[in-house]
Amino acid sequence: MKKYPSPSQDELHAEIYAEKAWTLMKFSTDRELVSDYFQKAIRMQPDMVEWNTSHILYSKTDDVLEKMRVAKEQDPDNLSLAVYYLEQRAKKGERIEDEARELARRVLRNPVSSHSGIKGILRVYRYYVSFDEAIDLAEEALENHPDERYLKRCAALYYKWFIYFSSSRPKQSTIDRAISLLKEVISLYPHCSLMKEVDLANIYAKSNHTKAIAEQMYQELLESDLEPADKQLLYNNYAKYLKCDRQEYQRSVQYHMKVAAIPHQSSFRRNSIKILERIKNRRSNPMLRGIEEFLENLQEP
Repeated sequence: MKKYPSPSQDELHAEIYAEKAWTLMKFSTDRELVSDYFQKAIRMQPDMVEWNTSHILYSKTDDVLEKMRVAKEQDPDNLSLAVYYLEQRAKKGERIEDEARELARRVLRNPVSSHSGIKGILRVYRYYVSFDEAIDLAEEALENHPDERYLKRCAALYYKWFIYFSSSRPKQSTIDRAISLLKEVISLYPHCSLMKEVDLANIYAKSNHTKAIAEQMYQELLESDLEPADKQLLYNNYAKYLKCDRQEYQRSVQYHMKVAAIPHQSSFRRNSIKILERIKNRRSNPMLRGIEEFLENLQEP
């Protein structure tokens, strides 16, 4: 017997529509279909607060802020929604620092998951409170939940951003902590380790003590057998590493060309092409003619 018997031949049960929507949220970029499934589920069972909340969080309509306010009143314990609502208000120019700190206390008291609001509140701290406080919050969360791999992944991400975007040279202790977290994350998420290994190499490159390790890691990755999309990820990051950390500008350009030459559409390919076009427009690079010819002959996948 089916778990949710359909009310008719043509219309699925509301809970099946909701489950389909949640599945697509994780594995698809078809926002219209996700929204359609949620709307059908909500139309059949309009009192399901969780479905309304998920639909609002996923939608990007002009009146989303007002919808979130209403949903927050209906679902006051949904911290993910509360964080997102706070973030949207901050984007509108509201000062939300004190509310963010208060909300962070609530988030920290709850179990950690991808829906607990921890990643969102860290993002709010990063952009609207301070990077230093975001790092402190991540460490406090790790102290409260030392075995949560998702939290370690979030913390590693914020350490990476802190090191990348810091206005001053990061302390060695900060670099060491980022390295430690990234190593843990790589072991905890072996199926998606390439990006984290690249992150680790880039963090190693930020310290004079470990620059050689960074280059060794990159060379090992460059020699590995990768799919086209993974090659683009690696070459794009290696090109930036060559420019920023080794000041090897011509090799950097060559690797951006390697990314663009792979016939696969991706954000890394678009980024490398954009960088090549920017270099071309400056007209001061010794490889200018080669870049121009390369871009002129570049074929779309």
